[in-house]
Amino acid sequence: MKASRWIADFDSSAGMLRAVASALHGRDLPMLGTHGAGVERALRPLSRVLDRLPEPIRERVYIRAGALEAVGERELETIDAEAIARWTTSLYPKERVPAVAIGASNGALTHLWAALGIPWLPQTALIPVRRDLDDVDDIRADYQWGKRVAPRLLTRNPEWALHQMIDPVQDRLMVRRMGYFRVKRRVLGEAYKRFLHDYLAPGGTIFIVDCGLTFPVTTAGERHLFQHGALGGPTAQEYRRGGPRVARFLTDHGASRDAWDPPPDDHAAPEAEWGYDDRLTDDVLRIASSANHAWRVRRIRFEQPEDPSPLVADFFLQRHAHDEKRRKHLLVSSFILLDPTLTLAMDAVPFWMTFNTDSSSESLDSYVSTRPQFDRIDMTLFSHGVRSIGLVPLERWAELRGHAREGGTLLGVDPRAFPKDFGNFIRYHGDLSRLAASRGIAPAFVRHVPRIALATLDTFLAENLKRYEVRISDENRAWSSMADHGASADRISS
Repeated sequence: MKASRWIADFDSSAGMLRAVASALHGRDLPMLGTHGAGVERALRPLSRVLDRLPEPIRERVYIRAGALEAVGERELETIDAEAIARWTTSLYPKERVPAVAIGASNGALTHLWAALGIPWLPQTALIPVRRDLDDVDDIRADYQWGKRVAPRLLTRNPEWALHQMIDPVQDRLMVRRMGYFRVKRRVLGEAYKRFLHDYLAPGGTIFIVDCGLTFPVTTAGERHLFQHGALGGPTAQEYRRGGPRVARFLTDHGASRDAWDPPPDDHAAPEAEWGYDDRLTDDVLRIASSANHAWRVRRIRFEQPEDPSPLVADFFLQRHAHDEKRRKHLLVSSFILLDPTLTLAMDAVPFWMTFNTDSSSESLDSYVSTRPQFDRIDMTLFSHGVRSIGLVPLERWAELRGHAREGGTLLGVDPRAFPKDFGNFIRYHGDLSRLAASRGIAPAFVRHVPRIALATLDTFLAENLKRYEVRISDENRAWSSMADHGASADRISS
């Protein structure tokens, strides 16, 4: 299930897409779903050797591995949005489904879609573009490079808006050899429409995943926005203006400056990786309101990517809230280090964190401090290779696992190498599989995990939704009203 040749395997949208698709096929997710368990087992000893190498060598291996996924500038002219959409839909089983989700990437909702048997079609994809940046802190150089090459991508693909992004903190290693071109689909396109026609049941539901997170951007061209910084670690203001934390970070990494000098921002736009571009909604409502389908459209609206995490965790927790004999196991996942199928097979409660930074630890702390004590808390931690602003030390994660009666473990993490623990991409699934085996979960059982009925979710939401920072609305009525008055439905606000 390696990504389309233009799409990054290491990105949230591709990783979560493979996670949902694998779960709907009844498969677990070794190596982020890019290779099978046999390759994972073969590479596991190598991952230990990698983590024992000196840091500079580890970093070079990580950078080179990432750069292998990047496309050349000339290849931008060949990239086809519809080909990527066809690859996306090809990952799913050819079966009728009661609902389809479309929109923003979200790890908590990835677990929900997997449990309900609902395909998810991402709006956003990451196209890594090969280029060398001598000074990763020279933000204007990346901006000017993007202005020069972006038309090669956008001219052929009018359905996309380009959100060029550079994060010299969390992506500090990767951006040395590649530019981050995130594209957001503004119309469904033929492949997504065909998938809905063929597999969404009559009267079914389309969930719009609407993350309202925005970020300051600079208009770089038609359908081309430039974003300096990203969610996690520094604030948007620190990326723009600097500050004590930024100055210390740059000094620690040998930079010749104490703040960045990005081009002036001119407005706020949907955040490149996590935000939802509402221009897609118009097309969704148009096809859903067709007389041939009468599909229901429900918008799931939230501001921060981690906002759905308590809701999804509680949805799983309430399934056995009245069974005192059932073991209460919290499984915390980080970024794309997750496996919905094994989580479901173990009957664990999933709690998803965006990254390994202080905001994520605060979210997890808030959750475990306000719920009945879990028997066990296990977690994955994403290693991005940088001692970044806001990085939480391993001791703090141990404290959070200590909320459980029996404690818990870090899955796939080498404490001596973290956060430059690049082997954890290989090891996390093996540790998770052994944890499942210790609980009597055989591989054959994983392939037959029963799905949860959509009505069960509806009942839970009706009783509990007001407790969370998530809102769900029915969009069809608003669309019909606007259409009756001859107004453009893309003006419907969320």
